[in-house]
Amino acid sequence: MSKIESKKVTINASAQKVHDFLINADNIQPLLPEGKYSEWKSDGKNCSFKIQNAYTIGLNFQSSTPNSLIIYNSATGSPFPFVLNIHLTESNGTSDAFLICDAQINPFLEMMVKGPLKNLFDYMADKLVTAV
Repeated sequence: MSKIESKKVTINASAQKVHDFLINADNIQPLLPEGKYSEWKSDGKNCSFKIQNAYTIGLNFQSSTPNSLIIYNSATGSPFPFVLNIHLTESNGTSDAFLICDAQINPFLEMMVKGPLKNLFDYMADKLVTAV
């Protein structure tokens, strides 16, 4: 199992507001890098998109713990099984957030995708600061 963790960011919003934003799969799209994905689809609980010149990634909303954790699982058709956990903590009206992806990647593929996925999750964390 490969673990890929984003940097931690501080969001000027309550954990409840961030949680409510992230449990809607439609709100994943504004966190993605413009021009680096295509074929966006979402029904509010699940979403999918194609990474430029690469794979289609699907996210299925699995569960959440109010104001502290949102869990998305990989959808059928994703290049490898994974679980994406988004962790939240609140302090004095702001929220800290970071993403952890636990992926079942073979060692060869891991060498190719771990760096780009780390960059993607860091980008998503940064975008979360202004998206909520």
